[in-house]
Amino acid sequence: MIVDLHTHSYYSDGVLSPKDIVMKAVNAGCHYLSLTDHDSIEGLTEASTCSKDLNLNFIQGVEISAKHLSYSIHIVGLGINPNNKFLVHGLMKNNKLRIDRAKEIGKSLAHVGIENAYEKTKSLSKTKYITRTHFAQMMIKEKICNNLPSVFKKYMTGNKPGAVKVDWASSIDVINWIHQSGGLAILAHPLRYKLTSTKMKKLVSELKDIGLDGIEIVNSFSSLDDIARSKKIADDYELLYSCGSDFHGWSNQSIELGKIPLYDYGKKFVINYL
Repeated sequence: MIVDLHTHSYYSDGVLSPKDIVMKAVNAGCHYLSLTDHDSIEGLTEASTCSKDLNLNFIQGVEISAKHLSYSIHIVGLGINPNNKFLVHGLMKNNKLRIDRAKEIGKSLAHVGIENAYEKTKSLSKTKYITRTHFAQMMIKEKICNNLPSVFKKYMTGNKPGAVKVDWASSIDVINWIHQSGGLAILAHPLRYKLTSTKMKKLVSELKDIGLDGIEIVNSFSSLDDIARSKKIADDYELLYSCGSDFHGWSNQSIELGKIPLYDYGKKFVINYL
């Protein structure tokens, strides 16, 4: 069974429309799909309608930026009700922060000689929301950097010019929004945070205490060791398993929709609880 519960359309930092995402999922042989745009539920109606027409099992989703102590993390909501007022109002707050951050990134990049960064980047987004991925794609297009990793390394992380800090909604609030909307809260790509084993255990333990339901244990680049490590974290804290490609659709990204290492998730697979 092919399941992809982490994808992005142009309603956040992807390239394709929700309909095109669904079409790609069908062509990839997916049995279940979720669209999880960053802090956005705007593409869900289109994706859901198209999925029904093509007999694809569609799960309403969203990926929400959250702050837990000093960490910026992403929490995926699966099986949400996109009309829930708590979720809608929460996402509005996060998106205000996202718009403000984009403008600040533009100003910061101007200080290091990258002029009109905000305006150039805005032209790459089909919505008013601009992400760091959009800035990265702009810098590749302008030949400032050759690829995404080099952009983030030189400009978007740590104390680099484009690494504007954001005081996202707290993890407690984000998990509450997801639960209030009837969804399950999943920690996205846990190994990407590059935490030590001790810090990862502390993070997951604290998130579990405030309601975390599961962990994304498999993504497009998961090795067998990665899966085993993520699975152990989930098992140690009695959390559900989830999986997703984190597909965005940019031509210079190698991630493909539905191309996830197959794994026998058993009864703890999040699909069983949606």
